[in-house]
Amino acid sequence: MNKFYLSFLGAALAIPSLAATPGEATEDKDRQILNLFDNVVYYDGYKRDVVVDADLTDGVTRHSNSLYAVPLPDDFFTRGPKKDLQLEVLVGALCDNYDRFGRVNLALVPKDAEGYDPDDATSAERIEIARFITPFMDKNKQPDVVPYVYDIQDIDGLLEDTSMREKYNIWVETELFGVPYAANQQIAGCADRNDVFTATVSLTWLPSAETEEEKAPLTLIPLVLTKSEHHGEINFNNYREEATDTLGTTTRRFTFDVPEDMTDAEIYFILTNHGAAEGGEEYVRRLHHVYWDDDIVLSYRPGGESCEPYRKYNTQPNGIYSSYRLPTFWRNYSNWCPGQAVPIRRIQLGQVKKGTHSLMVRVPDAVFYNKSGDFRPSVFFLGTTRGQLAAIDEIGADDMEISFSVTPDEVRFTSEEAIKEAAVYAMDGHLVEGRYNPGHAISMADYPSGQYIVVVTGVTGRTAFTKVVR
Repeated sequence: MNKFYLSFLGAALAIPSLAATPGEATEDKDRQILNLFDNVVYYDGYKRDVVVDADLTDGVTRHSNSLYAVPLPDDFFTRGPKKDLQLEVLVGALCDNYDRFGRVNLALVPKDAEGYDPDDATSAERIEIARFITPFMDKNKQPDVVPYVYDIQDIDGLLEDTSMREKYNIWVETELFGVPYAANQQIAGCADRNDVFTATVSLTWLPSAETEEEKAPLTLIPLVLTKSEHHGEINFNNYREEATDTLGTTTRRFTFDVPEDMTDAEIYFILTNHGAAEGGEEYVRRLHHVYWDDDIVLSYRPGGESCEPYRKYNTQPNGIYSSYRLPTFWRNYSNWCPGQAVPIRRIQLGQVKKGTHSLMVRVPDAVFYNKSGDFRPSVFFLGTTRGQLAAIDEIGADDMEISFSVTPDEVRFTSEEAIKEAAVYAMDGHLVEGRYNPGHAISMADYPSGQYIVVVTGVTGRTAFTKVVR
């Protein structure tokens, strides 16, 4: 792993969770807007030999037909203090009528460099700040644009930090991978075309008259950035050596050095599950476990309560939205919805000592039937050497609010949501056989000494967890 440390002054980076859903930005006549990408056209992502719009003079650098970038302009920094900063992404339908993977990244490019190569980790460090899934869209039907709005108010500290900007230019990347092959046959007006989507990406905010307080120093350490789809299924699975720590197991450990003692630190974590073949991992909600220095810090099943809110954007007939589905169907169907902005989890670590640390992800029950499919993680560490990072009240869309009371002999839990099941897992993430319990308490008295994970699942499919030490 390329170890890279960037310390700067700024506020904690706020990543969207429940707020990151298709919808309109807050309307306000005083709201300011900075357009970064203006209706740019994306093309067949598998065509790597020729970049279709490479010679356009619109200020956009086209690294490939699916990855575009612009440097954040001086105009953003000269408009004064900001509040309620939002990232808005509008994806328009052209000649890809399937659900695809899109995201927005930040690239930190050395000040003296004219540009950078996204495939060369030494030329820039990159982190993902937003991810979304496109709907099945027919460009001849309305709506032909899907909006994604992200509350990123606290990212203003990162973008405007003076000391960082003396060393680096900040570029904003928008990646939108699509292919036109099905639409060439299925969508009127798409025969022989290779344009797949349009994208408009903007920053919007309200002017602030408040005097900004001195920012706490932050340390940013990128851990992993998901590789683009044209690289193949090499991100996280159990059947390729470069995608797992041990063949046959779905485990990835990221080891890195923290350069100073941190008074407060967090992990920003995003992962989507892909593989739509028969028995594919895209449609099976597995339990995911995340460990910090081998101690459990997150246990969850991906997927929201319902995909119905995104139906109106899916104008191309497809098997997922063939008819209205009840919430009971959606809760057990898929890890994400076509048209959805993907939740990004914020794992609070508290104090972290200088030295070597690790983050590990395990999905013990993942199958990858016929060696097909891939999980796509993007993760970075953020810490401060003074004070605390900014608080974010929202929880991820997949997480269940619950109260635990834990003793070595018993785990009790209360929740406003009805409980579907509770189960005990070993610390390696595997289910302790036969220990399901649908009630509001689990006796641990008969378990051998050791550490366990208790995972509670509500009727909506959302989960919560706690650790038990006996």
